[in-house]
Amino acid sequence: MPSERKTYKALNRAMGKALRRYQMISDGDRIVVGLSGGADSLSLMWMLSERRARIPINYDLFAVYIDPGFEGSFAEALEAYCGQLGFALRVEYTDYGLQGHSLTNRENPCFLCSRLRRRRLFEIAAELGCHKLALGHNKDDVIETLFLNICYAGEISTMVPSQTLFQQRFTLIRPLAFADEDLIRRFAKDQRFPDFENPCPTAKTSKRQEIKSLLQQLYRSNQKIKGNIFRSMSHVKLEYLLKS
Repeated sequence: MPSERKTYKALNRAMGKALRRYQMISDGDRIVVGLSGGADSLSLMWMLSERRARIPINYDLFAVYIDPGFEGSFAEALEAYCGQLGFALRVEYTDYGLQGHSLTNRENPCFLCSRLRRRRLFEIAAELGCHKLALGHNKDDVIETLFLNICYAGEISTMVPSQTLFQQRFTLIRPLAFADEDLIRRFAKDQRFPDFENPCPTAKTSKRQEIKSLLQQLYRSNQKIKGNIFRSMSHVKLEYLLKS
């Protein structure tokens, strides 16, 4: 359908812009793609897989899902669906979510769970001989992280589209960093991706969700605000910031 084609082209254009600007993928790369079961990571895996057939660059993809250990896991359903799409999914069963929500870590369960899952992804990447890890964070995630860090960490920073880590042993890439969340949602709907319900008990009450709601109010008041916030992160005037 024309609308589906238009959505695909818009998402492909946004991803291509990020890939080119940050030179994210090179010939011969072996890349772990972290799947969460959400629209973002499924769209990322689909787009990166589809892209290989039409560009003169060869790279290998390895999909990995870190199960946080909550009751109501969708790991088996996600693994079966990935098989239908034509790629194997490695599932790692952990208790990271339970550790994050333990009585000794009530302050910020999301931070600990996320850190543990990220660490395991890098460990798996090393096992597979991969030097790159691709995650499905989008433009909205980048903006929300900026506000989260300002409000709760007291610093001006965000997640970047490409970042070398561990003495340049690994590169973390976010090919969807220039893609709007709404665009990805439309693409996922067009592709009829299943809707896996997040079993995390604080998924709908996290600090990120609070920031998302606040930003949505701003966006409704002026349609230029979102674009202006995103552009501001690459137009920083240090002379007009306070000295530490």
